[in-house]
Amino acid sequence: MSCNCQGASGTVIRTPEEAAKFDELERYIASLQVDRIPDRRRGSLIQILHRAQNLFGYLPEEVQGFVAARLGISRAEVYGVISFYSYFTDKPVGRYKINVCTGTACFVKGAPKVLDELKRRLNIKEGESTPDGRFFLGALRCVGACSLAPVVMINDKVYGNMTADKVADILRECGE
Repeated sequence: MSCNCQGASGTVIRTPEEAAKFDELERYIASLQVDRIPDRRRGSLIQILHRAQNLFGYLPEEVQGFVAARLGISRAEVYGVISFYSYFTDKPVGRYKINVCTGTACFVKGAPKVLDELKRRLNIKEGESTPDGRFFLGALRCVGACSLAPVVMINDKVYGNMTADKVADILRECGE
């Protein structure tokens, strides 16, 4: 988020783009009728977090607080869900979100070597983004594509039968 400044009235000042995203998230939450049907609040949390992360790219504190307040639950409860599920992130990610599957099949077939090569080429550690904000490198426990092991996902695209030798090619596709 670019600004958490408060105006004279105590309201948070947001860029027009951020305000539009919060408005869209508010409309989405309203469409779930969590106000009318309180039992839907906790049950809708993951669904709402998915929408919020799609809108903002990640789940910063301001978004977490917004969702918590809107659902009438604690921010700690929201953060507990975010930190439990590997899909969610509370840190900005690069334009290209690279995740290496480290589930059993992928691990056995060479995922650690692929991950090491990505770290070397991008000069970042797992869980970090490149300084230019272009790439994020992460690991997932299983993406459900075991027959293609080892698997790398870049955003929503799956690359199967990966090797360390193929890393340069997939990064080139992203315009490294």
